Amino acid sequence: MSGTAVFEKDLFGGKTVLVSGGTSGIGLAIAAGFADAGATVLATGSSTDRVEAARRNNERATLSFDLLDVRDIDVAKRGIEALDGLDVLVNSQGVARPEDEWDEDVFLNVIDINLSSVMRLSRLAYPHLRQSGGCIINIASMLSYLADELVPAYCASKCGVVGLTRALAHRYGESGVRVNAIAPGYHKTDMTKAIWSDPVMAEKTSARAALKRWGTVEDLVGPALYLASDAASFVTGAVLPVDGGYHTG
Repeated sequence: MSGTAVFEKDLFGGKTVLVSGGTSGIGLAIAAGFADAGATVLATGSSTDRVEAARRNNERATLSFDLLDVRDIDVAKRGIEALDGLDVLVNSQGVARPEDEWDEDVFLNVIDINLSSVMRLSRLAYPHLRQSGGCIINIASMLSYLADELVPAYCASKCGVVGLTRALAHRYGESGVRVNAIAPGYHKTDMTKAIWSDPVMAEKTSARAALKRWGTVEDLVGPALYLASDAASFVTGAVLPVDGGYHTG
């Protein structure tokens, strides 16, 4: 069963959704999920090649793709202000640079992409969301709870996403804007390919999870739709682990 099959097909009909980091992996799956549930979706990415590839492979009339460097506040401001309206912002942009993150310049760049841009885009989108009574969904990680010495900036940024989610929830809550986060575990994406393509490492990873398997990107679609729906109208400041029980293993 797909991540949208249990939802009404027009659940987000008439709604506009912006998904940053939405040209591949988790972001692309979530963007497609909202489009399948009736929303008009703009998915952005910083790679021209990935944007073009996403456009070529796109079969959804209500899903479009565009370039956006989330580190550039002027570009982001122009893009968001140009929207007619916005109901859901999904901050799914994220990078990891194993070992290289111990270099200060790399560390700061990862922090900017993974954490600072969440604040940046959320602040820019807030006027739209306040008007629509919309919501923000941030993508945290199981490394918001666990440590990996290969990626200190990734760990720090994802811990920061949890704290920022809670702060934004309280800042924006009075105006009816909800802010939540999803914390994925080990899902089969390009970022985790070095692990899931190694049989020994792949088995070791799935063995720790309560459900004894790797996640797929589709496993994250349902939780995102739920958090953006009226079913979660009294849910804000929450972080929802979607990791098959890995971080509790």
